[in-house]
Amino acid sequence: MDQIQAMRIFARVVEAGTFTRAADSLLMPKASITKNIQALEQRLRVKLLNRTTRRVTVTADGAAYYDRAVRLLADFDDLEASVSQARTTPRGRLRVDVGSTTARLMVLPHLAEFQSRYPEIEIDLGVSDRTVDLISDNVDCVIRGGELTDQSLVARRIGNLEFVTVATPEYLARHGVPQHPRELESGHHRNVLYFSSVSTRRYPLDFHKDGEVIEISSPSHLTVNEGNAYMTAVLAGQGIGQVSRLQAQEYFDNGQLRNLLEDWTPALVPIYVVYPPNSHLSAKVRAFVDWVVELFARNPLLQGKAPESGPR
Repeated sequence: MDQIQAMRIFARVVEAGTFTRAADSLLMPKASITKNIQALEQRLRVKLLNRTTRRVTVTADGAAYYDRAVRLLADFDDLEASVSQARTTPRGRLRVDVGSTTARLMVLPHLAEFQSRYPEIEIDLGVSDRTVDLISDNVDCVIRGGELTDQSLVARRIGNLEFVTVATPEYLARHGVPQHPRELESGHHRNVLYFSSVSTRRYPLDFHKDGEVIEISSPSHLTVNEGNAYMTAVLAGQGIGQVSRLQAQEYFDNGQLRNLLEDWTPALVPIYVVYPPNSHLSAKVRAFVDWVVELFARNPLLQGKAPESGPR
């Protein structure tokens, strides 16, 4: 039995919660996962995991072993990195998760730059507006908008999203140009809202001016839970919506969208790159985080300064 490999497999099973998910994330047969865990338990002469048909739970001995194993594996990885000079040449597979809009407008157009700089890093890029669990989903880092609620994660602020209120010229020709946010709840206008795919919470249209805050959540003629689909709905004339200036600027430039109620500005939304605390020594994670910080700093549309809102 390769004890280091068995420790890694055990840690992954604990984090994933099932043998199947652990096997999928490690690209190993489920039978190999089971064999390694059994061999580890036999070597230690303790039961590490309680197994059911649907879930794996950790015994008291298993929890204590996991805490020590994670620290030892991190130290081992750091030792190997220092000896093999992986700090100057990061390598390995990196799992990153980003929102659909961030992927389309920021990460994917520039990813070749990162790959040229770090050719030995292989990237698995997950793209969705669903909030992933970094530990159980075995994700190395994510880019997220909104204030963070999980204080166990390490976060680095990389910018701010400025939101704008928009509609197409065709929509405005039919319904008129609103002069005040309250006009949007009169029933004369059609509003497009965003809702969370996880909590199903609907986010209202948000307006701030001279300390006054107005939130419009009805009437809502359409709600969408994915950023690119939301933009497509607004561009199709479905109604008035709020999108980031990063998304909207090209459509302002070509005349497809108009900026509305400019005196009533939605609050800025902070953007973070986030990773688990046990990844802080990883050369590949550090390389990607530093590159993302540099990439976002180059974009003036992501550097606004204003009071912030909650997650969007």
